[in-house]
Amino acid sequence: MGGATWTPGTPAGPRWRGLGPRAGPGGKLQGRPRYATVSGYVAREFLWGGLVCFLFFFSVFFVNQILLMAEDILSRKAPFKDVMLLLLYSLPSVVAMSFPFASLVGALMTAGRLSSDSEMLAMMAAGIPPRRVFAPFLVLGFTFAVASFGMNDYFLPRGSIEFGRLSRKLVASSPALELKPWSSRRYKDVTVVTGGMEGSVIKDLLIFDRTEEGSERVISAGKASLSAEGGRDDVVLSLEDVWQQTIKKSERNRFEWATAARMEYRISTQDQVFQGGALGPRDMPSADLAKVIAEKGAALEQKRQRREEDMASARAELEEAYEAELAGKSPWANSSDRLDRPLASLLSFGTAPPDDRTLQVFRLEYFKKFSIPAGAFFFVILAFPLGIMARRAGRAMGFGAGILIAVVYWSFLIGGDALGRKLGWSPFWSMWLPDALVLFAGGVLWAMKALRAR
Repeated sequence: MGGATWTPGTPAGPRWRGLGPRAGPGGKLQGRPRYATVSGYVAREFLWGGLVCFLFFFSVFFVNQILLMAEDILSRKAPFKDVMLLLLYSLPSVVAMSFPFASLVGALMTAGRLSSDSEMLAMMAAGIPPRRVFAPFLVLGFTFAVASFGMNDYFLPRGSIEFGRLSRKLVASSPALELKPWSSRRYKDVTVVTGGMEGSVIKDLLIFDRTEEGSERVISAGKASLSAEGGRDDVVLSLEDVWQQTIKKSERNRFEWATAARMEYRISTQDQVFQGGALGPRDMPSADLAKVIAEKGAALEQKRQRREEDMASARAELEEAYEAELAGKSPWANSSDRLDRPLASLLSFGTAPPDDRTLQVFRLEYFKKFSIPAGAFFFVILAFPLGIMARRAGRAMGFGAGILIAVVYWSFLIGGDALGRKLGWSPFWSMWLPDALVLFAGGVLWAMKALRAR
């Protein structure tokens, strides 16, 4: 380790040259240990292991989330340059997810190697306590957490904006990107349903839209081909064997129909984004997301207050009508008719207060922006004592245990997100529970290590 050697100790104890206390006159130990040397050495080991693990997880997430998208675009003959740009704009999310798991596995591998090579034992014998060795882990874990948060909060929103702009350009220049066989696609008030596809020709196409007068319309075509004529934000469908049915808004019991051999149908793709490129809560900066959550929360609170006021008004109207009946101001024979209207008005409010399901999703994404990067810091608290226990396995055990912990952590994260969305669990605990479990497990291991030291 850095060329350090072990020499027999004096009555005051053994000395680790280059790291331990310096020997003064008469063989007495003087000065403090050179902790900076140890910190630099451990930090280099952690950085090297973290870099290897970062590249590993980066490759996994890249293949899983990016290459599949690129393959789909390339199969539809999108320009290679644009595909590369789309990949570049998608990288921030991949990098942000790679940092926490790289911190976990890198810390486990580093601590495992220090333990298996007896370097941890040598440093402790030289008078360097474990907390000094652990300090570089904390610093680098915090650094990885900040890097992950920066990628997720700064670069991801900007990459998503550029991704959306480029995808709109691809839609206009290569409309085949937008429509797939046996699928449906919605453009504002227009829904397009496709059947099979032979080359660039779509079979059995259906279009649901509205006319300028607001009448509902259905258009079917035996064949359709796509082009981007007429403007960069327009997609033109060349339809053959066309049948059209229109239901007038004012006359729901009547409809008009017409047929045509050929027809051109123009769709505006302005403000449409390819494959979910629109800015959602995941793609927004945390500050903007907090503002949206506050606005949605205020709007929901106003709805609930209005509901309470309307219910109070309906309840008062019902009580007034009932009191009038008791006072005998009107015959009881017709009381049912007079009480039905205020009673129905009160029952129409139901038992459940107004709710906004999107607010729950926005809150989940907000807490996720902090919980995942924070995992990079909490992981080192667990990884250091766990890696030190591997006295023989070393890096191999660290890598295997790290992958297992990463899978369990990711499972809890996905499960919390699903429970938060579907069952309305607390958004905070749905996203922070995995980190809390990691921190708890790390605290237990540190406590066990402290008890063994006694």
